Order: sequence, then structure tokens, then C-alpha cells
Amino acid sequence: MTHWYDKAVIYQIYPKSFQDSNGDGIGDLNGIRQRIPYLKDLGINAVWLNPVFVSPQVDNGYDVSNYFAVDPHMGTMADMDNLIKDLHQAGIKVIMDFVLNHTSDQHPWFQDAIKNPNSIYRDYYIFAGENNQRPNNWGSFFGGSVWEPDPAGTGQSYFHLFDKRMPDLNWKNPEVRHAMLEIAEYWLDKGIDGLRLDAFIHIAKADLRQNYPTADNSQNSVVAEGFFANLPQVQEWMRPFCEEIKAKYPDTLLLGEAASASVNLAVDYTSKRNHLMDSVITFRYFTEDDSQVDKSFSSQYQPKKFDFTAFKQNQAIWQQTLAGISQPTLYWNNHDMARLATRVAHNDTQARSLAMLMYLQRGIPVIYYGEELGLKNLEFENSADFKDETVDEFIKSAKSAGKSEKQALDMVSQTHKLPARNPMPWKNKVNYGFSSAKPWLVGKKLDQANVADEILDSKSMLNFYKQMIKLKKTDLFEKGRYYLLATDKNSYVYQRDYHDQSALVAVNLSNQTQEINLPDGYEKELLAAGKYDIKQNKLELTPYAGVVLAK
Repeated sequence: MTHWYDKAVIYQIYPKSFQDSNGDGIGDLNGIRQRIPYLKDLGINAVWLNPVFVSPQVDNGYDVSNYFAVDPHMGTMADMDNLIKDLHQAGIKVIMDFVLNHTSDQHPWFQDAIKNPNSIYRDYYIFAGENNQRPNNWGSFFGGSVWEPDPAGTGQSYFHLFDKRMPDLNWKNPEVRHAMLEIAEYWLDKGIDGLRLDAFIHIAKADLRQNYPTADNSQNSVVAEGFFANLPQVQEWMRPFCEEIKAKYPDTLLLGEAASASVNLAVDYTSKRNHLMDSVITFRYFTEDDSQVDKSFSSQYQPKKFDFTAFKQNQAIWQQTLAGISQPTLYWNNHDMARLATRVAHNDTQARSLAMLMYLQRGIPVIYYGEELGLKNLEFENSADFKDETVDEFIKSAKSAGKSEKQALDMVSQTHKLPARNPMPWKNKVNYGFSSAKPWLVGKKLDQANVADEILDSKSMLNFYKQMIKLKKTDLFEKGRYYLLATDKNSYVYQRDYHDQSALVAVNLSNQTQEINLPDGYEKELLAAGKYDIKQNKLELTPYAGVVLAK
């Protein structure tokens, strides 16, 4: 059985940053509605919306206090209904971000749990320990311990993998599993087409009495991911959830965020026989070269070279292992990482070549808003702009090693996720055409990218992406087999085959001209970035150039 998502080209929208319609400086649902003609013209056929639920915005919407309502900054439920309807009329599916590992501490469940130790909602969360002693030494992804003292003063602590204002749900409790399914079905009944299942790999935790062993047996917090990521119970508890959704809404895309999952776990999560996800998003694609890191200060936000050899190895393994199982997701950036044009690409030509390289592989493209313009990270001038305590620690470390505050801030701007959540630049004017007011996120813009100019330029990044998306939607690049050719570290060449059709995607990864031996017959250009030449089955690619050639 084929599904719409077998041919999906997904566009990720960070709603706060896409388009403001009411002049408060914050993007909203009606702003997205205004830009549907742009989305349709781009050629994508699905949008993934980062969370739009009611939230105190401690973590930009991933701390949900009401799953059944739209945050007032985003609009109303009527606005959401109209957005779904209008996107569908334009032939665009809707995927919502669904936060199921944790809630906000302002959620009524948690509020009742801490006000009444005998509340049924006490068991909706993870409380443990006694006498104000932490149950173990596990560390939070956001720094410090995963344990925070119970505000009710019981002497227990509650568990939070992320911010202390985002307590983890207790998925051991069948009532929690039922409640989360009800929420998902509420939104599916509204007509959405898919769920991006946030942090689902963390819903199961190991025995809470177990410390992570350290050499000195210290109680310092350790991010002991093996105790709360990808445990067997994740599949056990997610299976009924996924089966129920597929039984009632068989054409729903279930896209799981499996950040640390190995390729073999990805097979488990997406194999048809396991009745779980359709595809997963992994962070395992990208490897950085740490050899140039300055060891005199913290490495956390130091820019690092991209390791293309490791990337090729990762891609080959994921492509071949998932062949016949599921489609991998294909992405270069998202709301949790620096942008492609900042993090990896040295120039416009390389940004195009890398986009072509990634998205024409077998799999589902997930394009981050603004990527199609060549958008770079913003540059922040103050550490407070990052709203992240770890940034202050990094700057202190860098300054102690002799770096200036400006040098340290520049490093963080290049590597941190927040500067990658830029307001979408619709025009090259005040506030970018994003809002009539000062945008919620402000920084120095390091590029001239904007929609108005690029639409008019036939050679722009935007028009390149349109061509690439159109090519991706052909049978050859949607359904064709994938084979990575053997090349040295300076190039990346793969073949796509479908019945009697065949194409090669060849990219120069280096800043030197490269010569690649071509199999017979590949001479017809389908898409190109930069300059190339073909002579007697030898392809010459100028620095960072790429080309798609068909027989």
C-alpha cells in the first residue's frame, strides 16, 4: 500500500519565526496562511509545524501546559482549523510536533500532583527519593541533575531530562499512555496528516536506584543516556499507541525523533513488522572533526570542521541498512542546530551542491525554512541573547584562555541553535517583511538573503531549490535504488536507478578542482551547481561544484 508520505517533501516551519500577521513581533498561524502561495510555488507537499500548543515558552513551545488549545501568541483554534483547511486546499499535508516525553510544570496534571501528594496525577510523573536526597547521579540534557526537589516539600524529587520546568511523564502508567493517545487522536480528528513524535526514545527509564558508575564514585551529575534512551520498553509502550493511530487513521505519517538511535534501532523503529514509526530523524548523520579544537578552553561552542569521510560512511550505512525497510529522513539543519550555510557550506555553490547531494538520495527531504534562500545564522552581540546558561560558562572559559568576548560570542553565534531560528526574510527592508514590529528574535544578519529579491533572480538559491524539488518528485529520485560509488575523500558520487532510468549525482567536497571517472553514458545535465566539464568519460568539477547527470 502506498501512502502520501512515500512522496513527501517536507518543509519545517518554526511558527514564531515565519510570518507575523498581527504586529506583535511573533510569527503566528495566520502568518503561515498568508504564505501558502509561497509554499505551493516552492513545490513542497507537506509542512511540519514546531509546537503551537499553549505553553509558558520556557523551551519555545516544547513545554506544553495545554495540549487541547493553541497558544494565544500563535492565534486561535479557529485559526488552526483554517490553516489546516487552506493547506489541504493547496495540496499540502500538515504534520504537527507532538511532545510526549514531558509537559510544562504549569500543566494541570503536574500542578495537581504537587498540590496533593495523594492525587491520581502524582503517578503521571516520576517522583522518587526521600529526605531531600537525589535518587541517583544522572544528569539533565540542559545541565545539572535530572532531579528537582518536589515543590510540595515531601522530601522527594521529580525527574526532568530537560529543563527543570519540564517534568517527564511516567509512561509506565497506562493512564498516561491512554491520555497521550487521546491527545493525538484529538488532533488527527481535526484533519492533520502526521505527527512528529518528539523525544519518544526517552519515555522509558532504567531502575532509578542505579547510579552511573564513576571512577571516584562522586555524586556529580552525569548524562547517563544509556539509562534513559532507547530502552526496550520504548517499543513496548509505543507499539499500542502507533497501532491504534494506524488502525483509525491509516494514512498518518508517524515521524519519530530518534536523536541518538543507531541504524539498527532505526530498523526496529520503522520495520513494518514492528508496527511503530514510518521513519525516524537521527542526529547520527553528522560527524565533526575535533582535531583542530583548542584544548585550552571548552570545546562546546567552538566551530569544528565537518568530517565528510565519516558523513559518507554514515550515509552509505543508513541507505543500505534501511533499503527495503523504510525511507530515511534527509536533512541538513533544523531548529536544534546551526544552519547549513553557517555550519558546513563555505559558499553559495557548496550550499547548493550539498542540498542536491542530500535530498536526491533515497528518502524523505525535510527542508528547514529559509534554507532555500541560503539563510545563515544570526550573529548575537550579547551572551544574554542566547538565553542559555551554558553560553556564559563557555565565554568565561574562552576568556580565561585569552580569547576576547567578541571572539567567544562569534563562536557561539556560529554553532548555537537559537541564532538559526531567524525571522524569515521576505523583503530586504526593516524587520524583513516578517513583522511591522520588532521581531521576537533580533541579531545581526550576515547575508542578503530574502524572498523578494530571489524570486526575481532566475539564478538564485530559491530558484535552484525549486528545480531540485521538482527533480526530487520524479519517479527516479522518489523510487529509484541507491548506490554510493567508490571515490576519495574529495568527492561524493552516487547512482539512482529506476527501471530503464539512471542518474548520477556528483559533488566536489573540496576547494580544489576534482576529476572523477564516469561510467559510460552519463552526459545529460538535470541540475548543476557551479561549473563542470565532461571529456572522454571524465568529469571535472570546479571547487565545491556539483551536477546531476542522466543517461
